[in-house]
Amino acid sequence: MKKISIIIPAYNEEESLPFLYERLDKLMNEIDTYEFEVLFVNDGSKDKTIQIIKELRQKDKRICYVDFSRNFGKEIAMLAGLDYAKGDSVIFMDADLQDPPELIPELIKYWEEGYDDVYARRKSREGESLLKKITSWGFYRTLQSMTKIEIQKDTGDFRLLDRRCVEALKEIRESQRYTKGLFSWIGYNKKEILFDREPRAAGQTKWNYGKLINLSIDGLT
Repeated sequence: MKKISIIIPAYNEEESLPFLYERLDKLMNEIDTYEFEVLFVNDGSKDKTIQIIKELRQKDKRICYVDFSRNFGKEIAMLAGLDYAKGDSVIFMDADLQDPPELIPELIKYWEEGYDDVYARRKSREGESLLKKITSWGFYRTLQSMTKIEIQKDTGDFRLLDRRCVEALKEIRESQRYTKGLFSWIGYNKKEILFDREPRAAGQTKWNYGKLINLSIDGLT
């Protein structure tokens, strides 16, 4: 039976985790042809995130976690997830349920058809401000103009990666990371699916324009 690792970076997500687990548990129980592990990377949360994760682990051994000593940022959390994931494929998703778990069967379907990187592209960005939509549009177009590598536009981290993609990404150990660009840089056989991004299930976004600008600089440089 193939194993699929679901990697979820989490920073101060105590309000979202119960809703996330409920939907993931339902989905994993319905898909009985695969073995699952859910690997949380607690990125130095200051609330009860790690306590809730540990409680989930006590009742469900599919739950695993890495607990950072401080907040290192999502990019480093994603790398840690790749280092510790054991699956034949991995799925990155956010803890706030803007990436709907119900899309996972479609990601798996295309992986089984031979695609190495099945990525979810947003066809709408519900709950985001007009300014954020405009700046995001401009950033992806600017980034594409600076490279010959095809960059997946309007695409986040929600995707399934085959094990050979995981091993390629693990070879790149730089600390100032722009993982969305690295997904494009490593190549492999890619497949796009479209989805409507939902508002957060609970809590507040941890991103602000300062952090987004820093991430953009990392991507461009």
